[in-house]
Amino acid sequence: MAATAAIRARVTAEQPLGGALREDVAERAAALGVLGWVRAADDGGLQVHAEGDAASVDALAAFLSEDGRTVDVERVRREGHEQFAIRGVPAGVFVVQQHAATARHFDLRLEVGGVMRSWAVPKGPSLDPAVKRLAVEVEDHSMGHNDFEGRLGEGGVIVWDRGGYEQGGRVPWPEALDRGHAVFVLHGEKLRGGFALQRTRPGEKAQWLLVKRRDDDARPGSDIAAEAPGSVVSGRTLDEVLRG
Repeated sequence: MAATAAIRARVTAEQPLGGALREDVAERAAALGVLGWVRAADDGGLQVHAEGDAASVDALAAFLSEDGRTVDVERVRREGHEQFAIRGVPAGVFVVQQHAATARHFDLRLEVGGVMRSWAVPKGPSLDPAVKRLAVEVEDHSMGHNDFEGRLGEGGVIVWDRGGYEQGGRVPWPEALDRGHAVFVLHGEKLRGGFALQRTRPGEKAQWLLVKRRDDDARPGSDIAAEAPGSVVSGRTLDEVLRG
């Protein structure tokens, strides 16, 4: 069995490293069969996570150091990527609302094409990569609904989390969703890091699995929905909203 490795590299140069180099890194990684990601750093450099066959990872590290670029490399644990992604491409905003209706559930909404694509997640999102949450696709919502919190009929809603998100993977949005496998990175107050939506059953109310990626923001064994039940807007729990 071939030896495997995982590295985190920081790439710098005298001039800022632009988007063309990110594309070149992604293409070289794909040719080498290396998994992971590349993204722009705040100082104009690049950050790269690479994992796979040790010889191929070393070959990518050597490519990163070409043309006078400086590369600082550290060995890290594998994150379990399925493809090599270009990160840092803003995709819009996301919101997770906890909703008491016929049954309690969480609604994950991602901005796509000016509307909020929506999934009902009965048990709520998880930061544990071993946990696969059922996510049932429901009708799109307007972006104006993102800030709603309070009583709704006999039930109620709180804004459980919100923030911006980035597209992930090599398939652009919304094509990734149309294909049934979408990778994205959340920048919320509770949910952070990489996630994936995988469609398991098509149809009018398609069923998906929502899974946390194995990265620095993963928290194995945690239950973020139970640990942090309050709204990020008001601090109130759903029970407190329902009690008025």
